[in-house]
Amino acid sequence: MALRKIRTQEDEILKKISKPVTAFDAKLQILLGDMKDTLTKADGVGLAAVQIGILRRIVVIDVGDEHGYMELINPEITERGGEQRESEGCLSLPNKTGITLRPMWVKFKAQDRNGNWYEAEGEGLFARCVCHELDHLDGVVFTQRLAPGERVKATPHN
Repeated sequence: MALRKIRTQEDEILKKISKPVTAFDAKLQILLGDMKDTLTKADGVGLAAVQIGILRRIVVIDVGDEHGYMELINPEITERGGEQRESEGCLSLPNKTGITLRPMWVKFKAQDRNGNWYEAEGEGLFARCVCHELDHLDGVVFTQRLAPGERVKATPHN
């Protein structure tokens, strides 16, 4: 597989709405592998295809919990509950964080790499990550979800 360049906030593609995946073919399999490698190399917990310049409704997530690595194709949140106010960052907005408001729990449906629909749910960091990555598919970045009175903070480069 190959590493892909992660687009940063200056790139206008991050403001665009991604299109549904309709072909579950070898090209998709390669893209999913590249996204996993890119996420792992960047030491992130989630990556949307738009972040590597592909306007398709594809997300990969691995928050290090019982869900493990997940591929979400054409995902949709079907239920949400509770509220969490936590610090968030983004691979496309390096060295920036902010306190956001997100649901504490989400349930969603998505397709796997073969086009089969499945449902999953989770809470805490997993729920926050699902919401964050699905926002990317609609051209929204975390700075647009800041909690009232919060501002984006610069974080030191590691």
